[in-house]
Amino acid sequence: MNADIQSGLCSPSQPVTDGNVTVGSTVATAGAIASPARPSRFSRELDRFPNPPKRFACLGIVVLATIVLYYQFYLAGAVAAGTGGKNGILVDFHMSFVYYVNIAVVGYILGAVASFVTGIADKYGRANIVTVGLFVVALLCLLGIPLADSKVGFAIVFGAIGLVEGVILVATPALIRDFSPQLGRASAMGFWTLGPVLGSLVVSIQVSSTSNDYPWQNQYAISGVVGLVVAVISALFLRELAPNLRDQVLVSSRDRALVEARAKGIDIEAASRKPFRQMLKPDIVGSAFAISVFLIIYYIAVGFFPAYFQTIFGFSQSKANSLGNWNWTFNALALIVVGIVSDKVRVRKPFMIIGAVGAIVVTYIFATRATHPDTSYATFVVLLVLLSMFLGTAYAPWMASFTETVEKRNPALAATGLAVWGLVIRIVIAVSVFIVPHVVNTVSTLVEEGPQAQAIAAAHPKEIATAQKIDKATAAALAKDPKDQAAGVKAISEITGIPVKDVTTVATLGAQHPNLAGTAAAIDPATQTKLVLNKTDTAAIGKAIGEIATKLKVTPAQAAQRLKELASIPVDQLLTAQKYTKPILAAEANLKALGANISPSEAALLGKAADAAERSPKQWQHYFWIAIGGEIVFIPLIFLLTGFWSPKRARRQEQEHEQWVEAELAKLSGQDSAATR
Repeated sequence: MNADIQSGLCSPSQPVTDGNVTVGSTVATAGAIASPARPSRFSRELDRFPNPPKRFACLGIVVLATIVLYYQFYLAGAVAAGTGGKNGILVDFHMSFVYYVNIAVVGYILGAVASFVTGIADKYGRANIVTVGLFVVALLCLLGIPLADSKVGFAIVFGAIGLVEGVILVATPALIRDFSPQLGRASAMGFWTLGPVLGSLVVSIQVSSTSNDYPWQNQYAISGVVGLVVAVISALFLRELAPNLRDQVLVSSRDRALVEARAKGIDIEAASRKPFRQMLKPDIVGSAFAISVFLIIYYIAVGFFPAYFQTIFGFSQSKANSLGNWNWTFNALALIVVGIVSDKVRVRKPFMIIGAVGAIVVTYIFATRATHPDTSYATFVVLLVLLSMFLGTAYAPWMASFTETVEKRNPALAATGLAVWGLVIRIVIAVSVFIVPHVVNTVSTLVEEGPQAQAIAAAHPKEIATAQKIDKATAAALAKDPKDQAAGVKAISEITGIPVKDVTTVATLGAQHPNLAGTAAAIDPATQTKLVLNKTDTAAIGKAIGEIATKLKVTPAQAAQRLKELASIPVDQLLTAQKYTKPILAAEANLKALGANISPSEAALLGKAADAAERSPKQWQHYFWIAIGGEIVFIPLIFLLTGFWSPKRARRQEQEHEQWVEAELAKLSGQDSAATR
């Protein structure tokens, strides 16, 4: 057999060694071909590969279990913020965003520990782990979350769900790997990755289809009932391969006879000795790290996109979650289609490159929209559809290639290899989630105080319009001392757009000549112009006195005195007053209304919310740059994985492998015949 086969397939006759341990090697004997004993009626292990209907049923149950578990785990992100300051985890438990994020971090850390420990599934099986996990999480969602009456109680239950989810993260893909030959692995893993994706889709559909006032605790109760149903199905029908079958590499469906024949010759204890020492290798750890940082944007979407769209773009809880319907639907389609195509062409790595490059470009465009609050819902639909398709294009082939890389080292330790992946991805997620409130430190303010600020703004629209024109420093100076004349003049300037110098001129004239504004307003503009050009114009003077006396209801003598006072003012100052007095008086009235109708505490809250709203888009954008960095890191680490780049070389290897299988079966058949003579 040529080098391509030895480097790419790791067939059962090719032992993989680690120190003094030989794994994957078998000894063909007559006893190895003998029919195994029939298992007990209630055994969950299969000593032969199941027929297609039974195999697909088991795979379907695994995928269904994965969907339900991720649906239950991701539900918190969809109902965290609530709508209008009510009906959300944060507002109902008076929980800060930092506290909520730390709960998620603890959940991921517990999941990381559980993922690592679940490597024992190589020794004790997978089916029981999945079934028990389904029952536990179902009860936690049905009873634990709805009955939690404090943020501490919620944190404990959510942490327990995260712990079990970490277990399932390892056990379910291990089952998928066991039942799937390498030549159909990308398709199978594509269906497995439907678990987290369709789990997210179910969350989006459920929350976006219910009223914003529908209690979020009821959403958890629904997920608990669904989980119990799936747990019962798993208990009744889920099966797994016996260790001596699953501990070998199945390249194609034609290998089954050979694998079953060799099953009796495998020393399971020897193959499983020092499991983590065999799996903690650069290709496995490095590849696990690569996909972990690549998916940072995915975990942002799962945990924080609803809050992001609600706080930055003002979407309701239902509308924000409805974006997930588009996101996860197309992600699921990409996973399935790309998985099938990858199996057809027999390569994985080109799809990872295409997916990574596409994800980088779309994530960059998406990040730039953070600072454009007028971005439409339709624009986000297009961007999220493209992003989800590129993520799916990379992820399904990666999962297939990663399990093949694990098998190349030791097929008997598939769950251990996946446990390493589970540990790494949970640590990366925990770190990336932990830094969210440190990069984006405005979410708590917008979630907790944003609704109250919006209510104040709705009740006093004119006052808010005035306040929005005043600089923060000016507003702070007026809040400290409402009689601060310099701050008052600056505020009038900012409200009207009139230069501070001219506002000062008008204010000074108003203080020196209290009747100036009324007198000037009473005189017709045409008459004022004539007097400015010629102060001795008798006709204009007479007309002005008449206008003042009529409009201000004073005697002609009083009107003449007022006009004389007006004439004593320098022409340039008089022109300034003539031009700006009315808008300045209107601004003064608006400023007084602002102080009278909005209390200092409300003004402080509005200022805090406005500051958070201004800074938040940039902060989210910075976090998206981190996600792009993870997508870039993913590309060079693709080369650690096993597999070909060329479909032609992959097909040639497949043909050579089939020839080898036929030869091995012929040898075993000949040995069996000799043993029976």
